[in-house]
Amino acid sequence: MLELISLGISVGVLSGFFGIGGGTILIPLLLMLGYETKDAIGISVLQMVFSSIYGSYLNNKKGTLDVPMVVVIGIGGFVGALLSGFIASSIEDSVLEMIFLGFAIFALLRLFYKTKEYKDQREVAKSTLLLIGIPLGAISMTIGVGGSIVLVPILVGFLHVPLKKAISAGLFFVIFSSVAGFLSHARLGHINYESGIIIGLASLIGVYIGIHLKDKVDLILQKKMLIAFYFMIVMYLIYRIFL
Repeated sequence: MLELISLGISVGVLSGFFGIGGGTILIPLLLMLGYETKDAIGISVLQMVFSSIYGSYLNNKKGTLDVPMVVVIGIGGFVGALLSGFIASSIEDSVLEMIFLGFAIFALLRLFYKTKEYKDQREVAKSTLLLIGIPLGAISMTIGVGGSIVLVPILVGFLHVPLKKAISAGLFFVIFSSVAGFLSHARLGHINYESGIIIGLASLIGVYIGIHLKDKVDLILQKKMLIAFYFMIVMYLIYRIFL
């Protein structure tokens, strides 16, 4: 119980601070604790429902959330994530871990490239936003991550959304993808409700702390910390899969 509460608070802090769903951090930690891959994915999806809703509420209060834009992407993410449970069921655990490793390596490498910020945000057709959300929701929820680590650079690099707003938008997107992912995984029996609810409720405390820290910490330091976290995750997954 204490392990799960501590885990939930820690993941919540990271989720709010970095604008991520938390799955990229939570799943490797659950694997370390002995959970099976599909159980870890299911718990991660349930935890993200808690953290993304509460985190987005706090971001909206701070005025950093562009709701109309993200709702369209989110609807696409919801549709795509409804397929995630079926996709995960048809893939072996070892393959899921390999896909997750690839996702973590992508997330790590992306942080070494400087994302240029623009003054004016682009206007994009709603159909384009919808098409961005569908595959992002399907792929991310299959491996138990929110998808924001991919969405944020798309918003900043292609739609010219300011970074702080993009981070808030990424967490808001996770609401749609995680709720649909939960429905899909629950139907197929991938959810450990007891562990998921304990971690999810505990993560709310962490999200509150992380959201408030986000606006007080320098962006360069924030990026260095995220690089360190992803590097440790990649090293653990390489050790788990190949050694």
